[in-house]
Amino acid sequence: MGLLDTVRDVLGLSAEADATRPADPEDFFQLNAASVTMEADLDYAPGERAGLCLSAMDSTDFRSTLRDVEDVLESGGFREIRTDDHGYTWAVVERDDITDLTTELYVAADTLAERGYGDRLLAAVFPFDPLDGGRPVYWVYSFKRGTFYPFAPAGDHERDSSTEVTLQSVLDGELDVEPDTAYWYPLWPDAPGGHPWE
Repeated sequence: MGLLDTVRDVLGLSAEADATRPADPEDFFQLNAASVTMEADLDYAPGERAGLCLSAMDSTDFRSTLRDVEDVLESGGFREIRTDDHGYTWAVVERDDITDLTTELYVAADTLAERGYGDRLLAAVFPFDPLDGGRPVYWVYSFKRGTFYPFAPAGDHERDSSTEVTLQSVLDGELDVEPDTAYWYPLWPDAPGGHPWE
């Protein structure tokens, strides 16, 4: 099975069919309180960029909607809308405060949903940086499942499973964490060491 097929299976139709609760971009705001626990209990600080992943479509109205997303985000922490090597489109925002990041991605997701493209939303990805340096970990929100899951890359297409389990156990009371680890899909970047949207 190829990478794109796997993404479609996990973040796409099969995940949506198996979802236990509907997705809601307001779930992003759970991260505001959770970030305090991430820093105080786990020594991870919120990163300054976050990304919204969607499956694009070739239509004039969809391209117009992406321009609307850009316009809405321009006054805030908008950075770029880009397409990765796997063909997925990302809206990337940059702010120095987790509350601003969650708000920016909420606005982007809400704009897409209001224009009828809520079904194109796949994931929102929020990085957290270790206070002692090293690789970031991520909280990923799956729109098809309506839940968060941890992603801790440890190398070129390797994961730190113990860190992911620790994140789950500590944050499960503050975030709606996906209980089925089969849906904890890794979002690898185009090049090793980058963020998923890079």
